[in-house]
Amino acid sequence: MKTHLVTTLKRKATGILSELAKDQTPVLITQHGIPTAYLVDVATFEGLQARMRVLEGIARGESAIQDRRISTHAQAKRRLERWVK
Repeated sequence: MKTHLVTTLKRKATGILSELAKDQTPVLITQHGIPTAYLVDVATFEGLQARMRVLEGIARGESAIQDRRISTHAQAKRRLERWVK
């Protein structure tokens, strides 16, 4: 991973973004020596968002099971049939 100062980003934004698009390696931006942001290419960001949605769905499912908010196969099928019609 590359690291750049925020001042470098300000001065060389076009070059940094070109490198990011080319090699798709995240860039850590620091301000006063403290990490403040990551720059990632669009495809990587969208992939991370998709993974997050899947993981959140799994977490909701596990929570529903723990709370006993579950349905039988027949109940689920009836609910789905109402949506599909």
